[in-house]
Amino acid sequence: MGNSQNFLLEDVIIICTEDEILNYLSRMSKRLQEDIKSIFERDPAARSVVEVLFSYPGLHALWGHRLAHWLWQHRLLLLARLLSQLMRALTGIEIHPGATIGKQFFIDHGMGVVIGETAEVGDCVTLYHGVTLGGTSLNKGKRHPTLQDGVVVGAGAKILGAIDVGANSRIGANAVVVKSVPPDSVVVGVPGQVLMRSKPRQTIGVPDLEHGQMPDAIGESLASLMERVSELEDKLNGHTDHKDALHIPKHGVWHGEDFSI
Repeated sequence: MGNSQNFLLEDVIIICTEDEILNYLSRMSKRLQEDIKSIFERDPAARSVVEVLFSYPGLHALWGHRLAHWLWQHRLLLLARLLSQLMRALTGIEIHPGATIGKQFFIDHGMGVVIGETAEVGDCVTLYHGVTLGGTSLNKGKRHPTLQDGVVVGAGAKILGAIDVGANSRIGANAVVVKSVPPDSVVVGVPGQVLMRSKPRQTIGVPDLEHGQMPDAIGESLASLMERVSELEDKLNGHTDHKDALHIPKHGVWHGEDFSI
């Protein structure tokens, strides 16, 4: 029994020198300033430092996670989980203490965000409410996604499994991503359709927040197919009046005589 107790104690004892504690506090102070600055850079609703400090649950959840992650790394597993659950109750954001999160991470609004144990998040990443970085297996190893630097994930999006989302990519709202995404891409739909940009984003270090500029890969493919079929019909049968048909969309709007079921 004595040997068992000694083993358990060795697992959780933390030995820190005064210099290590001071270095940690210095790093944390710098991180806190970066966190506040990143909110002003990405949220036009932020008006003052006081407002940000007291009314941004994403910031509170991130600071709570930083402490919980430190406890997790030092084998205080139960205490780390209890702290993460406390932050979940206070903010509506659940971040497993084992998750790795980089600098200038910003969760806007935040309610309903879930980040799993083996998730890895790079620098300058932005998440909106309802986002899930989830696992898809019972494997104890890597089972959650990795988000590279500069990724933006829209509201309600689900990124599932041990996949990579490349740097500077944008995940559309409510997209379900189940395969890896190359850098400088846009993902929309269920399951997520990946569209690589023709060239990398020109603005480096600034998140891509243009949520209104999302391509419709399936709709555009269908429109192209309809146009091709219409041309073939005209060639085979001569010009015909397609008055009652569903017309090819113009500027994203479909036209037809009757859409009733």
